[in-house]
Amino acid sequence: MTPHRLDRATARRIAVRAQLLDAHRPTDLLAVVDRLTFLQLDPTAAVAPNADLVAWTRLGAAYRPSDLTRALETERALFEHRAMVRPMADLGLHLAEMTAWPEDARRRDWLAANDAFRRYVLDLLRDSGPLLSRDVPDRSVVPWPSTGWTNNRNVTQMLEFLAARGEIAISGRVGRQRTWDLAERVYPPGTPVVPAEEARRSRDERLLRSLGVARATVVGEAGEPAEIEGTSGLWRVDPAALDGVPFAGRTALLSPFDRLVHDRRRALELFAFEYRLEMYVPKAQRRWGYFALPVLHHDRLVGKVDATADRKAGVLRVDAIHEDVPFPPDVTVAVHEELRALASWLGLPEVRRMSS
Repeated sequence: MTPHRLDRATARRIAVRAQLLDAHRPTDLLAVVDRLTFLQLDPTAAVAPNADLVAWTRLGAAYRPSDLTRALETERALFEHRAMVRPMADLGLHLAEMTAWPEDARRRDWLAANDAFRRYVLDLLRDSGPLLSRDVPDRSVVPWPSTGWTNNRNVTQMLEFLAARGEIAISGRVGRQRTWDLAERVYPPGTPVVPAEEARRSRDERLLRSLGVARATVVGEAGEPAEIEGTSGLWRVDPAALDGVPFAGRTALLSPFDRLVHDRRRALELFAFEYRLEMYVPKAQRRWGYFALPVLHHDRLVGKVDATADRKAGVLRVDAIHEDVPFPPDVTVAVHEELRALASWLGLPEVRRMSS
């Protein structure tokens, strides 16, 4: 197939629309997760937890974190698996992969050595679940070895491994702590298992639809080949995105984990946007801030906002607004409007600018 030829403005607009960040806001959380294919969970909440911040960026003030909790724990329209929230309708696309997990010998050998512990956990959950990890006694025979924080965290590792295998699932949360139960009590019974290769192709197609344009290393052979002005090599483009519908943009403050910017190389190639998350960088070496929010304006990524939600003081503290290029007056106004909207959604009465 002859590759599509796209200029970078067109490619950027395809990417922005695919991520539901254009002017036509969605109105339903489930539709957002279905389109994005997942919400990444991360405990960092300098502004708000990532899943909530990503949802707010799409849905606006109508979104409440309780909507996500209800969809996960009551309606079971979404499920949490390996730090991702996914549509329950996609479960069948992941079951074959769960069954084949783990592929590496180290984890297989540890599970085999602790098979009695595995069976004990399943029996305990069957009789008493859902349970917090602290409610599960450590009956491992061989401890989990690691040079990192997981060393000898045998209960947590067993629960994570059994969930990865689809034998148990996250049933809900008590505060930030997960509760675990048998998968059959969380997942819909009789969910068809899509064969592994077919499931992979379907996941690639859905991922490309959520990104609009991506490299084949990310989405395989999904979509159609494309060349993008000013970049080398081939891309893959979602053919449904080549619909010629006029683009209408808006201004948005993005999570550092937002999929529009998550692939830093793609952000640089398409948007000429340089970014890294600096929460693990020593303070004196940070360029943009601990949890700087990328700023989208229409089809451009134009800066970063170093902001923190100070809930005790009741303010959204803005330590800096970094302009990649000088903001025209309309962009400055739009960014401040978004900051006020973010503060309002967080229940913070004030936006406080700490520096000029």
